[in-house]
Amino acid sequence: MKKFERQSSLLANVRKCVQNYNMIEEGDTVAVGVSGGKDSMALVCALALMRSFYPINYKIKAISVDLGFENMDFSPVKEFCRSLDVDHITVSTNISDVIFNAKKEKSPCSLCSKMRRGALHREAEKIGCTKVALGHNKEDVSVTLMLNILYAGKIEVFCPKNTPDERGMTLIRPLIYTSEKVIKDFCCRNNISIIKNACPMDKNTEREHIKKIIEVLDKEHRGVIHRIFRSVEKSEIDGFINPDKKNMDIKDEV
Repeated sequence: MKKFERQSSLLANVRKCVQNYNMIEEGDTVAVGVSGGKDSMALVCALALMRSFYPINYKIKAISVDLGFENMDFSPVKEFCRSLDVDHITVSTNISDVIFNAKKEKSPCSLCSKMRRGALHREAEKIGCTKVALGHNKEDVSVTLMLNILYAGKIEVFCPKNTPDERGMTLIRPLIYTSEKVIKDFCCRNNISIIKNACPMDKNTEREHIKKIIEVLDKEHRGVIHRIFRSVEKSEIDGFINPDKKNMDIKDEV
């Protein structure tokens, strides 16, 4: 295996998150959804490195869902996974054609996410995986909460660890303790190449708009993103654990 940085905040955060939420159990095979973006590339790297020291034995597989956009090349992802001793599978779909041509969706992100998740879970089940890991980070928690409050009128976020679905598959999000800054630094220090998102809606969504607003607030009032995240934990909504009640050793990132 190629040498990657093992003493890092990212690796420490992922280990704490996996441990606190009991995300990985003995004998699990974890399917990591790898789009080629910084979050998913950092996640598959962290879970691959953890195999050498985590007290539980598990395997991982990397799965990339090709949405059908032109000029999408997952060969760099495959090569990166090879350097980690991780098997990589690309699933070809026509999701982009369905969304933009057949259905002509004006707000395609929700449908795309569902279809992409479906393709990922089907492949994970096919190759015998027991868990699916996604690369949502700390900012994603904050942005999702604010999106639901402002646009849907509800206090809701995604779960750190979902209950098993009808296939017996459990969805986990080991990066929720980790900020984008830590992820970017990890990728930079380890020379991890990122694949550009080919979707025409990239950086042009309601989610991206809310994210920019929160980032501005965080610059003006340092720690806003962290405080939103802590409010989610303290309220214990959607399966989040309040670390104050569990005496968890979690390093704050502000």
